[in-house]
Amino acid sequence: MRLNRDFFTRKTILVSRDLLGKTLVHRDGENTYKGIIVETEAYINKEDDAAHFNKGLTDRTKIIDEVGGHIYIYNIYGMYQLFNIVAEKKGVHGAVLIRAIEPVEGIENMYKNRYKKPYHNEIKKREIINLTNGPAKLVMPYGITKDEYYGVDLATSTDIWVEDGLDLNKEDIVRSKRINIDYAEKGKDYLLRFHIKDNPFVSKK
Repeated sequence: MRLNRDFFTRKTILVSRDLLGKTLVHRDGENTYKGIIVETEAYINKEDDAAHFNKGLTDRTKIIDEVGGHIYIYNIYGMYQLFNIVAEKKGVHGAVLIRAIEPVEGIENMYKNRYKKPYHNEIKKREIINLTNGPAKLVMPYGITKDEYYGVDLATSTDIWVEDGLDLNKEDIVRSKRINIDYAEKGKDYLLRFHIKDNPFVSKK
């Protein structure tokens, strides 16, 4: 079942945690891509100095002001794009970074998109894990770009959405500090990273 608006308009931390086990679905007209969300990070309001929007909104972050469920994609290092989902009610700023996904459908096309070469039957397991086991790797195999999907609404889009997935127990979920935000004086110590315990697709530091 597709997740509706009510799921995304809750507190950012709850959305981040509860996205674990859910399935991100993308249809590009010809192909369908599906993957289980296995790792997320929450970025919360003005007090979170690790968040892009903690000092106010810009052209880059303006979508954060919209109601939860919209897609926020931004560039890093001039060559990678990171996929986030806006949380909270309109005007209350929060977003969830999707750090890693376990691919479950459309893997052949994900492979072609990611590695720019044909899929074959002798592919190593490491290549499959490497498809989506990090935040900068997600948009490539899914065939998603910032130009096309920035601001798209996951609650209403016919091309991309989030569905129910795995039923996780409390002990399946690990909570820890976020990764690669040492620049944040306070935020670096917040326990706002969530991942599925022992899942091989969870990103590495």
